[in-house]
Amino acid sequence: MKFIFTCGGTAGHVNPALAVAGRLRELMPESEFLFLGAEGQMEMSLVPREGYDIKPLRITNIARGKSLEAIAHNLDTVKNVLISEREAKRIIRDFQPDAVIGTGGYVCYPVLMAAAKSHIPTLVHESNAFPGLTTKLLAKHVDRILVGFEDSRRHYPDPDRVRVTGTPVRGAFAAYTKEDARRELGLRDGEKLVVSVWGSLGSGHMNNILVELLPLLKGQRNFRLTHAIGSRDFAKISEKLGELPFDSATCNADVREYIYDMPRMMAAADLIMCRAGASTLAELTYLGKPSLIVPSPNVTDNHQEKNARVLERAGGAKVLLEGEFDAKSLLDTVKDLLGNQKTLAVMSDAMRALSVPEATDRIVEEILSLCRQ
Repeated sequence: MKFIFTCGGTAGHVNPALAVAGRLRELMPESEFLFLGAEGQMEMSLVPREGYDIKPLRITNIARGKSLEAIAHNLDTVKNVLISEREAKRIIRDFQPDAVIGTGGYVCYPVLMAAAKSHIPTLVHESNAFPGLTTKLLAKHVDRILVGFEDSRRHYPDPDRVRVTGTPVRGAFAAYTKEDARRELGLRDGEKLVVSVWGSLGSGHMNNILVELLPLLKGQRNFRLTHAIGSRDFAKISEKLGELPFDSATCNADVREYIYDMPRMMAAADLIMCRAGASTLAELTYLGKPSLIVPSPNVTDNHQEKNARVLERAGGAKVLLEGEFDAKSLLDTVKDLLGNQKTLAVMSDAMRALSVPEATDRIVEEILSLCRQ
């Protein structure tokens, strides 16, 4: 069989496609795969590393606002969509796929539209709780809409074509038990672990909050805090910390640029502070981790807060918005959560109840079922 995957812009869009393609390749080693991505975006390097061919399409985003610059940009985007759809149709005609699968990003629109018009089975996976612009535009044209949460089905005009599959999680997250991860990290008996992580680039706002919070930890031994600054602010924040009464040993805090062993670190954690990207939330629910979530306000349609509120309504997370807290109140919230083991247990169960551990296999079955039909 032959499959085309299209995804782009963020690792949260690319990784699910790679997970599903990998599972299809395991089941059907003779199958052929082709990826279509946005020119100049991260998928152009991530996908080849996994052994797949990828072809670029020139596609740009939609600019918000009504300035002359935004209008000019959007006119270019319309032109790029038309050109990319024609190019995608040519690629589809030459490759002759059995199905075309999109997992997010603007590039999905021209590719899936070209496939639908060519009467090729089409599926789009939306990992965010609320459909993004691309998914909204595609909803009436694709054969199947796959979503991460049951709560998401109500946002689509034809729920019968929506399937709740969950969002695929990298296999490395199944490699650790909490006990094994704690032992490898050298955590003492009874010592809790709080992980603070805000993406590979980091968050300027949260880094500034943590700069104020870290000195407040002096002398405490009840929990260890591991904070990832991110590459963007690492030098600046490290310099600030050097000027403060902060010492990693006396504050029981580990501050680093990046957490390279994320599956192990998250498995060992008692509480995770983070953003609300869809892939991150899939990992949190898979591991059943109580979370304190601060959604990024700098995303399209405020989709991170919408993602986070799904977990909050289920009882698995507490959501704080930027501007609602300072370093002291954040630390008080952390201490309150860590001090109530029953609350943490309830949150953990609520998170795990939202998880779909077999998400990758569910998506594969939807693809093959559609092909059989």
